[in-house]
Amino acid sequence: MVNATAPEAHARGYAVQGEKRVPIEVLEQRGARLAAALAAGGVRENDCVAIMMRNDFGFLEGLVATALLGVYAVPINWHQKGDEVGFILNDSHVTALLVHADMIDEIRAHVPPHTRLVSVATPPEIARAYSIPEPDCRVLPGDEDYEVLLAAHDPFTSTAPAGTRGSVIYTSGTTGRPKGVRREPLHGEQGARFGRLTEEWWGLHPGVSTVMAGPMYHSAPNVYAKAVLRSGGSISLMPRFEAEDLLRTIEAERITHMHLVPTMFIRLLRLPAEVRSRYDLSSIEFVVHGAAPCPPEVKRAMIDWWGEVIYEYYGATEMGMITRSSSQEWLQRPGTVGKAWPGREVRIYNDDGKILGAGEVGEIYATLAVVPQFTYQNAPEERAKIERDGMITNGDVGYLDEDGYLYLVDRKKDMVISGGVNIYPAEIECALALHPGVADSAVIGIPDDEFGEKVAALVLAREGEMLVEAELAAFLRARLANFKVPRVFMFVQELPRDDNGKLMKRKLRDTFWVGRSRQI
Repeated sequence: MVNATAPEAHARGYAVQGEKRVPIEVLEQRGARLAAALAAGGVRENDCVAIMMRNDFGFLEGLVATALLGVYAVPINWHQKGDEVGFILNDSHVTALLVHADMIDEIRAHVPPHTRLVSVATPPEIARAYSIPEPDCRVLPGDEDYEVLLAAHDPFTSTAPAGTRGSVIYTSGTTGRPKGVRREPLHGEQGARFGRLTEEWWGLHPGVSTVMAGPMYHSAPNVYAKAVLRSGGSISLMPRFEAEDLLRTIEAERITHMHLVPTMFIRLLRLPAEVRSRYDLSSIEFVVHGAAPCPPEVKRAMIDWWGEVIYEYYGATEMGMITRSSSQEWLQRPGTVGKAWPGREVRIYNDDGKILGAGEVGEIYATLAVVPQFTYQNAPEERAKIERDGMITNGDVGYLDEDGYLYLVDRKKDMVISGGVNIYPAEIECALALHPGVADSAVIGIPDDEFGEKVAALVLAREGEMLVEAELAAFLRARLANFKVPRVFMFVQELPRDDNGKLMKRKLRDTFWVGRSRQI
């Protein structure tokens, strides 16, 4: 390994983006200036302020400003089109929107009159990462300029708001419009306790140094970034995930803590051995991963490489963090996502509402307990649909073992029912991930006149590899029961994944189900 060239104090208490490095105090002061500007423009407690940006200092400053004002931040997935963005702005009655300059043309016609649009110049490192022409990165004449706005205001100094508010995260959903998850404010010691529990959950402590490898518009990275800011740690921002860039950042910034997803693990492990051994990773203390199932072989390989510093969690936007598993626990019980966090309870129900016993597969429900109560923005009736006996589900399927450790099987909405048999795509995708020629895959149910649905695998080959259907089928049959092996293989040039690694399966399924009624 190469010795790190940066001194231990090099990355403590800083925000880092490309070649720019600013003390956290400076970032917080700029956030306070933004808070003053928003307040002067009429933003009031309990309002909503949207942030439609890639990982940028301005995103963090927006989180600081909304916390100071007691308003809800509404992170918007910047991949969305104008109509989708307009729906969220109207649904949450967003009073101000902070947006990177290169995105404005796409959404301008969809910004409602009640939403103040503030243009943030797109930074050079983001422009390079996404091949954005330089002229598109500038704030256009006539648009409100973020930097000019901050310069015109002193930092916000008014009375602290009544209670702590989180972000309104819009869930993607499987049909129709997304739903905004809005939590009740936390007050006094309740809020302080929740903050302490959150930091404990992520393993944070004063002086940590982290890198944001995933997009902060997602729920978990958003919570993680705010927790790191509260802890007083340093935070490096990656404009987009690149495996070797992450290793380079870990060495240069002496990164101690990270939030990653399994897709990132797979890309890291596919780096040549000489590249993986080139960087000093000895600073790593605590890595958490979630968001999608992790193939056991991938998890074991990461523990072999980085050591027993890897923790897996299970949670959801609506339910918060529910279970966590250390490396040691996972090695003793491969595949588990851990036991319920203190104060939480997990139950498994069948479709008839019966509580299932150890080893029985059903829908996962959990108590909210320490997590603030929530409603769906403008759709409180939707919350009742996911509640049972005071517990909440997000549609995941799994089981508990005799010691209370949770295992995930799949998403209920992704489950394929073929001839009355339940088949879980996640299991098949994990097996395909082990094939040396497969870069990515998506397993879905497509129409079948005899069985209702049949299993189809959409497969993306690694560069330079030629995949053959019969060989892939044989590879899977050696690892899975025959009824789980896809009856159809389709080789594709790309698969729609968001920046957090989640497959956008609805887009894939819709193509096959046009004009038909779904069987599930």
